[in-house]
Amino acid sequence: MMGGMPGGPGPDLSNAEIVDYTQQEGDGRLRLKLKDGSIIEVRLEIMNILRAGNDPNTGLPAYIVQSAPLVRLVECPKELRKPPIRAAPRDQKAIPGFG
Repeated sequence: MMGGMPGGPGPDLSNAEIVDYTQQEGDGRLRLKLKDGSIIEVRLEIMNILRAGNDPNTGLPAYIVQSAPLVRLVECPKELRKPPIRAAPRDQKAIPGFG
């Protein structure tokens, strides 16, 4: 959320409206090298931006951003890799998706 005090009462969402947006610069990806040598890429997927009135203390508009982080492993050291766990053989008579 932009505006408002952390931990304080949240904005009133009963009259919140969705605000359209365009991305101004960059592709929104952040590439991070971890201490273990792995490299991950993080991107924030924006689902909605809501304008929820104005902050009573500052008068500035209050925005709620509904988002989900998308994380992708780009590279990792060989010593961190483990063999995949093999699933038990499937029952051929089972209904697909239920066996």
